[in-house]
Amino acid sequence: MSTLRDLAEEHTALRPADIDHLHRIAGDWQLLSDLSFADLLLWVPVDGDGTFLCVAQVRPTTAPTAYLDDQVGRIVGGAEVAHLEVAHRQGRIWREGDPVWYGDVPARHEAIPVRLRTGDGEAGEVIAVVGRDTNLSTARTPSQLELNYLTTADDLAQMIADGTFPPPRHPGETTSAPRVGDGLVRLDANGKVTYASPNAQSAYRRLGYASHLVGEDLAKLHRRLAGDPLEGTDAGNAVLAALRGEAPPRREIDARGATMLTRALPLMPAGVPIGALVLVRDITEVRRRDRALITKDATIREIHHRVKNNLQTVAALLRLQARRVAMPEARVALEESVRRVASIALVHETLSMSSDEAVEFDGIVDRVASAATEVAATEVSVGMRRRGTFGVLPAEIATSLVMVLNELLLNAVEHGFPPADEEAGAPSPADAARPEAVVSAPRPEAVVSPPRPEVVVSAPRPEVVVSAHRARKQLHVTVTDNGRGLPEQFDAERGGNLGLQIVRALVTGELRGTITLRNGADGGTEAAIVVPLARGTTDRLTGRAGPP
Repeated sequence: MSTLRDLAEEHTALRPADIDHLHRIAGDWQLLSDLSFADLLLWVPVDGDGTFLCVAQVRPTTAPTAYLDDQVGRIVGGAEVAHLEVAHRQGRIWREGDPVWYGDVPARHEAIPVRLRTGDGEAGEVIAVVGRDTNLSTARTPSQLELNYLTTADDLAQMIADGTFPPPRHPGETTSAPRVGDGLVRLDANGKVTYASPNAQSAYRRLGYASHLVGEDLAKLHRRLAGDPLEGTDAGNAVLAALRGEAPPRREIDARGATMLTRALPLMPAGVPIGALVLVRDITEVRRRDRALITKDATIREIHHRVKNNLQTVAALLRLQARRVAMPEARVALEESVRRVASIALVHETLSMSSDEAVEFDGIVDRVASAATEVAATEVSVGMRRRGTFGVLPAEIATSLVMVLNELLLNAVEHGFPPADEEAGAPSPADAARPEAVVSAPRPEAVVSPPRPEVVVSAPRPEVVVSAHRARKQLHVTVTDNGRGLPEQFDAERGGNLGLQIVRALVTGELRGTITLRNGADGGTEAAIVVPLARGTTDRLTGRAGPP
């Protein structure tokens, strides 16, 4: 289904500022719909030909809907929109006319003009019309609650016609809570309570106020109830700001172990302040769960921090043991174990600073790559480069994948690039140590020919590239070097040292993926890994949760 903006831009000549105002109305008009016990439809004129297009619709949660079918995208004209035409042309709320029938449902039509105030605060031209259509099939004598709801709804409807509703939204706020059914308090111009719904009365009772709210000065009551003087002052000042015609941010009040969220809205139809509307919601259980989650998150971070410390202790002990071992092979094995443990500790260090069980993996890869070039036992200077992004990975994938990349990067640096003297054809240290190795000296009678012009081709700089991208519910990782490639007769399934055996075990076991080792098309070695992404894996590039 097309969005409000898409429909408005395609069928109307509304300005971007006009469309933004319609978005604000559609984001906050559930309040008016619930107070009115009516469906609200947002109609915009189409090309001045007497037709109107419905670009948004909301149904009440307090009454049955008048429309079983969605009306968004519908274009109507003629007698069916006569009430919309009157409200649009005359700029007044239309309430005349007899009920109309939609199938077996009788409904009452109303039309509210929508204005966007100009920069100097004056009411601008009518840019749209809100249709307020009430299902009359359950009509009955209204209760005191319903009368107060309808009276408040009429005041808000007039504010839409004046261009003063909805108020500007504060950064970080949503329009989901509190709602009308959570609790409603209506104030007069002096800040005294004229009506409080039963749910509102119950919410204040949990804060410790057992008396009836009617007649109370709500700003002073908020200051008395709040245990924190600053918190009470903020909640009280929010009520006073609404009485002055402002729209303060939502405030919370904590008292006697309970928490209540309040939202104060000014009531000023036709520009005259007549009081305020205060919506309240008991969020004690919500805040209790929030505190429990915060405690749990802190505990998990502390566990990761301790695991990291323990792994670093293990690495330090292995490093000390390696220094005391006389056998070179044993020393090398212990040093490799140190690097493997350190790579796992790096993931837990990152998790200890995160609020969830997921890590931004690009930074970890960069640190592992940098460490591989520093600790690798080679004389060749190898550059490291990352291409693409891994995004955010859950801990169970990140822990295994960092070990895999650590092994592949070390293998590429240590075994992919021969020493400079070996590459130039000079005898290696192993060859020179053999008794049969002979190094011929130039003969005295050798004649040196005049030097010929030569074309010098510089060899490419030794480099290892780690590439990553996501496609088709999978993470594709490639580690490529421009070295000498795999040796002949290399068995990709069974060959390789302990590091490659660990890599294959982790990829196929822990990660449930696949790995392919092959020579690159332009030389060097290429290791290609495909890892399925589990449900809930976050993709920072798209901001969406990954599929199963």
